[in-house]
Amino acid sequence: MAKYRKLGRTSSQRKALLRNQVTALLYRGRIITTEAKAKEVQKIAEGLIALAVKEKDNFETVKVSAKVPVKDKDGKRVKEVVDGKKVTKFDTVEKEIKKDMPSRLHARRQMLKVLNPVKEVPAAKAGRKKNTKVVDMPAKLFDDIAPKYVSRKGGYTRIVKVGQRKGDGAMEVVLELV
Repeated sequence: MAKYRKLGRTSSQRKALLRNQVTALLYRGRIITTEAKAKEVQKIAEGLIALAVKEKDNFETVKVSAKVPVKDKDGKRVKEVVDGKKVTKFDTVEKEIKKDMPSRLHARRQMLKVLNPVKEVPAAKAGRKKNTKVVDMPAKLFDDIAPKYVSRKGGYTRIVKVGQRKGDGAMEVVLELV
């Protein structure tokens, strides 16, 4: 018996497909796909969520001081003249950051092996690159998804059959986070 479904693709295509679908499921919360693909995606996604639940609180907060450029009302950097040269003016800011413990850092890197980078484009300015943000998917797993499932011991996703697809008759399902 095989350990996984081949889905009629080469290994690189299959890996890319599964990575894309797992990322979409964790980012959006639900996807519509075929039953065979959903069962494979479900295995991977549940493993990632279990990893996030296990390492959710394994960090320490550290105070860090950082130099930040001073900006005017238009958002441009303020320059000052020092020894005849224009130099950017900086302020020192204290920040608290989360520092991962070694096991959580390892979990984050394991997640990054599977998850694709996600860019979030605001709806109001969809044509502009200026306001796009890269979403930190491991942080989303640790901070948003894992706290929901702390009391559960598995079964983080659900497959609901929708019906057969019109084109080829493949069984379509909705794969969603519980």
